[in-house]
Amino acid sequence: MAARVEHVVTTGEFTLDGGTWEVDNNVWIVGDDEEALVIDASHDADAIAAAVGERRLTAIVCTHAHNDHINAAPALAARTGAPILLHLDDRILWRNVHPDRSPDGYLSDRRRFTVAGTELIVLHTPGHSPGAICLYAPDLGTVFTGDTLFAGGPGATGRSFSDFPTIIRSIRSELLPLPPDTRVLTGHGATTTIGAEAPHLEEWIVRGH
Repeated sequence: MAARVEHVVTTGEFTLDGGTWEVDNNVWIVGDDEEALVIDASHDADAIAAAVGERRLTAIVCTHAHNDHINAAPALAARTGAPILLHLDDRILWRNVHPDRSPDGYLSDRRRFTVAGTELIVLHTPGHSPGAICLYAPDLGTVFTGDTLFAGGPGATGRSFSDFPTIIRSIRSELLPLPPDTRVLTGHGATTTIGAEAPHLEEWIVRGH
């Protein structure tokens, strides 16, 4: 059976630099009827575990380590036995949220995963955070962008450990070269495509400055 993408929306708080905001997060599950991989275990381990069901969870991949994307990861890992994987450059952000629980492994650029016969490729896309990553699934025509790219532009860069020129470089070099019809499944909000966003790069640069 071919891999499919499933979607769970969870709600909670994003906290950074002394501020707190209520947010809805997109949790993405890639798999088939036997096994699955979770991208960003946000807010509600019970809801995510219910969506996974009886399938074997092969990994919990974190697109970055802001609290709203990782706060449910340890609880989900404890109940499923799945390893938590994060890019090494986001260790400091992780420790701010989970000082007593380290990730089980670290991601690097171009690392490849296979789940349900489908390959996912890690793209290191710093800018929103130092260790931000996207996961590209060529066979699904899909890239999971976390908070690097949204419908309408790049992720926020006005807080600690973020940088606007860096996120623009990441989007330009790693995401915009993907096929135009590639679906962009984001960390918050609506789905878009590479083709829909690519023409607006220069607008974002002007707006960002």
